[in-house]
This record gives sequence, structure tokens and C-alpha cells, in this order.
Amino acid sequence: MPDCLAACAVDVLNTADPAQKTARSRAYARAWLDARASGTPMPIGQAAAPDHPARPADPELLSPTQVPRRNPGSPRGRIALLHAVAHIEFNAIDLHWDIIARFTDTPMPLGFYDDWVRAADDESRHFHLVNDCLIAQDSGYGMLPAHAGMWRSAENTAHDLMGRLAIVPMVLEARGLDVTPAMIEIFRKAGQADALAALETIYAEEVAHVAYGSKWFHFLCGRYDLDPKEAFHDKVRQYFRGSLKPPFNDEKRAEAGLPPDFYWPLA
Repeated sequence: MPDCLAACAVDVLNTADPAQKTARSRAYARAWLDARASGTPMPIGQAAAPDHPARPADPELLSPTQVPRRNPGSPRGRIALLHAVAHIEFNAIDLHWDIIARFTDTPMPLGFYDDWVRAADDESRHFHLVNDCLIAQDSGYGMLPAHAGMWRSAENTAHDLMGRLAIVPMVLEARGLDVTPAMIEIFRKAGQADALAALETIYAEEVAHVAYGSKWFHFLCGRYDLDPKEAFHDKVRQYFRGSLKPPFNDEKRAEAGLPPDFYWPLA
């Protein structure tokens, strides 16, 4: 067991194998949360976060234009859709541990670390929920090509905590709230109960991750005496390529602390 939370985060980031990465992620999350519950928290510490997390040999990573289009009306298309979700969840594990390791120079309350440790633990569990569905169909994570651009947002915001909070949870994960209901309906119509249950779990729990982003973004706006809406617009225009794309899931976004005047002006 590493001697501080930042070192735990870096160890997860430097672990390539999906089974080992998720196992370490969950073990370190339990250790942190158990220590917090006991009243003797693990030190936050400091550790050098890698520029890029370790990656398994597969899947092959392609540019967005090279990833084959998916036909969700076919069994193979639904496997490809689940593989894409597994890839997102796998990358989200690293994104959440990276925000812990990379920004230790910015003093934050312990609750900040509680939230992102819980989010990383959730993503580790979500990855296995989806990968188990793939394995049940004689597939598995790594057997199809995947999007190579998932880490770009982390690179772009590597020196800006407010930018990271704006782009990863408040834009990218909020986008998941927009598109997941349609995916749920695809697997409901196909009668795939395991995939349906996995996606419904992810949909319910991802709201909290967006909310964590909104909460800590607002916290930092208060610290620096910034207007949250204007600061969000500035950060998204600085770090996000293109416009935000409707339709938006206004209800779930509001539940996560994102009012419409944050995102509609950027659409």
C-alpha cells in the first residue's frame, strides 16, 4: 500500500492491465474511505502524475474519424456500442485518479478527495459491469478498436484545475447524461437484460460525478471571487473544441447542478 493518496493515484495511473488497474483502484478507494471513517485519514501527499496513463496493448487506438461506425440495430453493432462504453469507463478511472494526483499543489478540503475517490471506484465497477456483458457475448474490452482522443482533455487542462473540472465532469460526463437514455432504449428493445441493467446503473450514478464537478468548480469560483457561469463559459471556450451539442438532458443536468444558462449559450 503506498504511503499517501497521491501515490495511490499514480500507481493506478501507471498500471496498464485493466484487471489490475480496477483492482488497485477499488482497493485504494476502500483504504482511503475506511481511513476517513476511522477519523485518521491517509495523508494526501504528493507524487508525480505521468503525462499519459499506462495502457494495455489492446484495444488499438484510432483517431475519431477512423473508428468504424456502429449499427446498434445489429448484435455486432450493440457489442461495438458496449465496447465504446467500456472504453469510456476505463479512461474515466484514470481521469478521476489524475485529478487527485495532479493538483495536490492546490489546497482543497478532504471532501474533494472523498468525491473523486468515490468516482474512481464507481468507474472501476462500471467498467466491469459493461465488460462482463461483452464477455457474455464472446467479446471483451480490447477486442475492438477504440477512440484515441479520450486523454486529450486531461492534457489540455493539466495545469488548470478549474479547467479540468469544467471540461471533464461538467462537459464530457454531462454529455453522458444526454446520450445514455437512448442507449438504454436500444438494449431494452433488444431484450439484453444484463446490458440494460449495467447502463441503468451507470446512468443513475454518473449524475453524482457531474455534481462533484459542479460543486468544486463553484467552490473555486468562490475562492477566487469569480462568477461561476462566466468562468465556466471562459474555460469551455478555452479548452473544448467546437460547440456543445443538443439535445440536452435538462432534468438530469439540473439534478447535477448544471442550470441551462451554463450550457445553452455554448451550444
